[in-house]
Amino acid sequence: MSELTLAISEKIIKAALAHGQSLGLKPLTVAVLDAGGHLVALMRQDGSSILRPQIATGKAYGAIATGAGSRWLDANAASRPHFVQALNGVAGGGMVPVPGGVLIRAAEGGAILGAVGITGDTSDNDEACAIAGIAATGLAADPG
Repeated sequence: MSELTLAISEKIIKAALAHGQSLGLKPLTVAVLDAGGHLVALMRQDGSSILRPQIATGKAYGAIATGAGSRWLDANAASRPHFVQALNGVAGGGMVPVPGGVLIRAAEGGAILGAVGITGDTSDNDEACAIAGIAATGLAADPG
């Protein structure tokens, strides 16, 4: 597979939301971006707060922009805060450098197809749901 389709993106979202429901998490918002950083699909559960779409998109965008899951960005924000601040400045403030942005990689070859960003619960729970959503499609998840 060389591209992320709407059908695959919807399957990722539905599986991620189902995983969150099975864990009893707070309302989630899920964004799926293609390899170029363009939004393919976004869904928010009832009760999600108003900035959740921007946060979910920012987590996924940061992963695409750096070629690493947002867990990598989070670690670098702690160890190299000036670098991450500068990087986010170059990105127009569009990156959210906390776990929950997970690269979607091809199962064979590992090419980056896009990224999932999830927000609504703890960053670790958001990331777990993103990984579950990606796994449901047979693609590889790379949280960074």
